[in-house]
Amino acid sequence: MSSQLDQHRSEFPYLKGKAYFNYGGQGTMPRPAIAALHQAHDRFQELGPFSSAANAWIVQEGNLTREAIAKELGTTADTITLTEDVSVGCNIALWGIDWKAGDHILISDCEHQGIVAAVRELQRRFDLEVTLCPLLETLNSGDPCAIVEQFLQPNTKLFVVSHILWNTGQVLPLKQMVEICHARSVQVLVDAAQSVGVLPLNLTELQADFYAFTGHKWWCGAAGVGGLYVRPEARERLSPTFIGWRSVITDATGNPVRFQSDGRKYEIATSAIPLYSALREAIEFHAPFAQERYPMICDRSAYLWQQLNQLSDVKCLKQIAPEAGLISFQLVDGKHSQLVQFLEEKSIFLRVILNPNCIRACVHYFTTENEIDLLMSTIQKFIG
Repeated sequence: MSSQLDQHRSEFPYLKGKAYFNYGGQGTMPRPAIAALHQAHDRFQELGPFSSAANAWIVQEGNLTREAIAKELGTTADTITLTEDVSVGCNIALWGIDWKAGDHILISDCEHQGIVAAVRELQRRFDLEVTLCPLLETLNSGDPCAIVEQFLQPNTKLFVVSHILWNTGQVLPLKQMVEICHARSVQVLVDAAQSVGVLPLNLTELQADFYAFTGHKWWCGAAGVGGLYVRPEARERLSPTFIGWRSVITDATGNPVRFQSDGRKYEIATSAIPLYSALREAIEFHAPFAQERYPMICDRSAYLWQQLNQLSDVKCLKQIAPEAGLISFQLVDGKHSQLVQFLEEKSIFLRVILNPNCIRACVHYFTTENEIDLLMSTIQKFIG
């Protein structure tokens, strides 16, 4: 590891004494982001939380954060809505569409349970048709784009899919999927929980209608702030469901007269504003490795994947080297929860995934070979 990366990693104070492989759940925060969070809390109190100065600061923090996110994702600030997390972003899109009885939602069979539950509730309330698109079977062979095209129906209104599947780590050919859907006048909602902070992204070119993400996973920001990209053409048709003072423009008497014309249209009211500066600092912290980040993640993933494949009692779900930072594997004896607990007792952190039943390890660009080697030797001890 280079001295620059050594120094970079040392700025994660809470990685000391542990081997961390749960960035797909929540990243650990770097020191500058933690400091920014504390300073912003102090600043807010100094201004007087409910003062004109504090209000101006809140507006500025929102603007700066949308701009920082937009720059990172290859879009413009007007397309960004600040949210709390991925689920909120997905729900904004799901509930803002003008549904009619008989409309069809196509959703992949690898989506997070929170999004699946929201789609089922939409189905119940609006008498919608919902079909699972079998993408899990394409992990090692097959054409996911062909399957999407096969499962679209004349009444399909929305396709719901992740850019990187949270359970298997498969990176989907999203741009091609979007093109297929748009050719059939179908909008696309993307769960970007595992892609933002990993893949090099240009959302303007990608053209997905809705792209929901969070700052607390691979960006290593504070929990409680994320965002939703809404393509300008899609914003014209997406109504706000949750409405508050941030989403509206008022006249001289305080009467709301219209919605905001940009991403603020879907924002609501009071938020934990100090989280915004912490997220900006976290994003900026990764900037020195912006070009190398994704190749480094893939390199470290391949190293872990190769080590796992040398164990006869372990089976990696993916038969070729990972395309991102998620590596899912199974034990022959199925003792997944026991292994994860055994590892955590030794300050090595992974998680169990229920569908498919497996263990998921996440590696970042600053994950070290020593960490991976420690993980592997501890797994070998557990297996015996």
